[in-house]
Amino acid sequence: MPDDLTHQDRLQRDSSPKGLKGILESREQPGEKEVEGAEAACRAFGYLRGIRDQSAAVEFRFRNGNSEWFPYSWLGNWKYNHSEGLLLKFSGDLVYLVLIKGSNLDKPLKEGAVNLTHAGFQRHRLLWVREMTEEEIANVGETEPTIDSIDVAEFESHAALKEWLSKKAPAFVT
Repeated sequence: MPDDLTHQDRLQRDSSPKGLKGILESREQPGEKEVEGAEAACRAFGYLRGIRDQSAAVEFRFRNGNSEWFPYSWLGNWKYNHSEGLLLKFSGDLVYLVLIKGSNLDKPLKEGAVNLTHAGFQRHRLLWVREMTEEEIANVGETEPTIDSIDVAEFESHAALKEWLSKKAPAFVT
């Protein structure tokens, strides 16, 4: 993708009849789409291709066109529960929880090259993760990961964090 395209530009182009979707599909290999050179992407996330490459931050892209970035240096523990999703904890000026819900979140792309959990967040290779539309999720099916929702919340107290978790993802409350 050209570097001068903003997230908003990509969303607008994606909704056009051909748009970015058509451009990517014309260059895609099964289950993976090239973004440019050292970067690649599936429909749910983009990542650095080099096994030793690392990103400084990860961008969370929301369906409404907004984005939020978190530095990997803030990433603390994270948990995966196949029925609840992926829970990431970022600690900076406040504590931030990012709850990613979807299917096949731990499924590797292209014969084990990368996935959200082990070769993605663990190795700091993910550049962005995005919420997908219902149509995109239906088109992907079980062939690769899908992202239904991304919830981000900030907390000043442990009690507020526990309360939010018990409502959003009770399996993660310990």
